[in-house]
Amino acid sequence: MAILNDNMRGALLMMGAMTAYTLNDVFVKLALADVPLFQAIFLRGIGAVLFLFILCHVLGQLRFDFPRSEWGLIALRTSGEVAGTYFFLTALWHMPIANVTAVMQALPLTVSLAAAVFLREPLGWRRLTAILIGLAGVMLIIQPGGADFSFFSLYALITVVCVTLRDLMVRRMSRDVPAVLVALAAAVGVTALGGVGSLFIDLRPVGMWPGLYIFGATCSLAFGYVFSVTAMRKGEIGFVAPFRYASLVAALILGVVVFGEWPNGLTFLGAGIVVATGLFTLYRETQLRTRRNKMVPGRLN
Repeated sequence: MAILNDNMRGALLMMGAMTAYTLNDVFVKLALADVPLFQAIFLRGIGAVLFLFILCHVLGQLRFDFPRSEWGLIALRTSGEVAGTYFFLTALWHMPIANVTAVMQALPLTVSLAAAVFLREPLGWRRLTAILIGLAGVMLIIQPGGADFSFFSLYALITVVCVTLRDLMVRRMSRDVPAVLVALAAAVGVTALGGVGSLFIDLRPVGMWPGLYIFGATCSLAFGYVFSVTAMRKGEIGFVAPFRYASLVAALILGVVVFGEWPNGLTFLGAGIVVATGLFTLYRETQLRTRRNKMVPGRLN
């Protein structure tokens, strides 16, 4: 008799993925102390592109026979990824890692709201109320006008907008478009950003420790992607998705251990509100999806 069912395996893999992504953030933040931003993005991107290219080839997903409309969506998603990477890493360099990660937890809320506005997806009053409360929680995290507020808090908010655009494009894509190919396109775009940006800065020699940090970031990204894809295939989305919030726990722990950063009380309160409303939003979406599935004649549940 198996000790873990598929949902529990999926949950563990998702927690592993979120921890790996947060480790990537830690390694990049450490590397940025010695390596310029664009140079770090380019060096990390080379490894990410190679890994995703090999994975795409092994899985048989290296295909290009898609309609022009799908390529347009891939291009828009890549644009969101590129812009989001720049604003996120800039915010990460100037802000505590837990604060930036806490702001990013608003994504389930902003994606649901944007999908209702731009894609005409239904949004009931319960989820709308949860979204508004969650966004108020984000304001507690960034504390505009407070002693801990910085201009780079706005960069974290812009990152949320960029990643929301990215995720909206995914919702509009056909399921025939391979996930790894989409990730590869994004990695190429982000690496190109680093390459072009590196042309206009003074490059620095990469010492042993910065090199190890960049290598660690690349490996963490690779593990994070593999774990997250496997997690969604192993378990039910409604059960597995909430475990994305493990990234906030990882960021709090690593922020204290590695950087000595401890968020203030308002940040904790805001993060709690964002997580609670995000979990409620995911729960409601799962309920509604289940009801719609039951209404489809002949569908197996």
